[in-house]
Parts: sequence; C-alpha cells; structure tokens
Amino acid sequence: MTTDASRTPAAAGAAPTPLPEDPGIVTDHDRGIHGYHHQKDEHLKRLRRIEGQIRGLQRMVEEDVYCIDILTQVSASTKALQSFALQLLEEHLRHCVADAALKGGDEIDAKVEEATKAIARLLRT
Repeated sequence: MTTDASRTPAAAGAAPTPLPEDPGIVTDHDRGIHGYHHQKDEHLKRLRRIEGQIRGLQRMVEEDVYCIDILTQVSASTKALQSFALQLLEEHLRHCVADAALKGGDEIDAKVEEATKAIARLLRT
C-alpha cells in the first residue's frame, strides 16, 4: 500500500500532489459485508434476549399482571432495543461511513446524510 509520504514530490517546499482515488481499494463493504458482520453472533444473541422480553410482555398481559409492572417491562424492552440500535449505528459509522470516506467523492455525503436521518429516526422514538 502506498503512503502519503511516498506520493509527495521530492522537491522541498513543493505542494504535495493530491491523492488520486485508488480504484484498487477493495473493502469489506464492496464485498457486501456489513459493519455488524464481525459481531453478528453477539447481535443475534442480544436480539433473542429482547425477543424473550417481548414474549414475557405477552405472557404478562395473558396473566392479567398489574399495568405498572407491564409498563416497567415495556421500558426495559425499549431500552434494550435502543441500546442495540446505538451499537448498530456505531458499527455503521465505523464501517460504512468510514468506507465512503476512504473512497471519497459524493458517496461520503450520501452516507453521512443517511446516518443523520437514521439518528433522527432514533431520536423520535
């Protein structure tokens, strides 16, 4: 891989040459691997726990449990989903947005806009 230092002109004081877009860069993103891929098993385990919490809510309603107790469980389930969403968002930023930044061009603007809209949706919940 070429470093920035090897792309600068040898003449002292000369302006550095711009880094060309490197069409040879192939990332996990290009291979269809998403940011959460490396944590996939942990994510699935976490989602199964959340699914269990939701089933618990159904059971509580079936058993006519006190309303406040159900609401407490709803709150816990909501927090678990929000926490999962934040982890997924962080992985998206580290993987997909970083990949777009590496490649440059208009793709970075699109990825940042996409992430911003996702954050806005999360804040509305």
